[in-house]
Amino acid sequence: MLTLTLTADLTGVTELRPDDTADNPFWYTFKVQCGSCREIHPNFVSVSRFEANDMSGSRGEANFRESSATIKAPPIAYQQASPPTRQKVLEFDCRGMEFTEFKPEGEWLVTGIDSGSKFTAIDLTEGDWFDYDEKAGDEVSIKDLKWEIRRN
Repeated sequence: MLTLTLTADLTGVTELRPDDTADNPFWYTFKVQCGSCREIHPNFVSVSRFEANDMSGSRGEANFRESSATIKAPPIAYQQASPPTRQKVLEFDCRGMEFTEFKPEGEWLVTGIDSGSKFTAIDLTEGDWFDYDEKAGDEVSIKDLKWEIRRN
């Protein structure tokens, strides 16, 4: 089992999570390392918890082909904390390969702490995000994102 964890400095917002529903699946993007030869594939690969593929020579299915990676449960929203704390976001069962690096491509969501304002279509590929919460009358932000993949 592998766990994707995050440490981030959230100001004025909480519940950072991918926009990941059956109608709008989030594609989690990773670098992959072969479990046999330990070679890291040069390209990033993406996996969705809503797409399962038949596995060759098996009666099971997984979210990634040949080597298998299965997302065990929906993502867990990252909660604002001061100081920022490492929190589990997603859990994977990987066989024959490992994820080594995460790229936060796709749309993310947060909620205003004091206002309950919903912020959508957040792009974290550049690392930081800044906006203004009209209801709270203050700037909100996501900074210092640190993603880590840990073996359970």
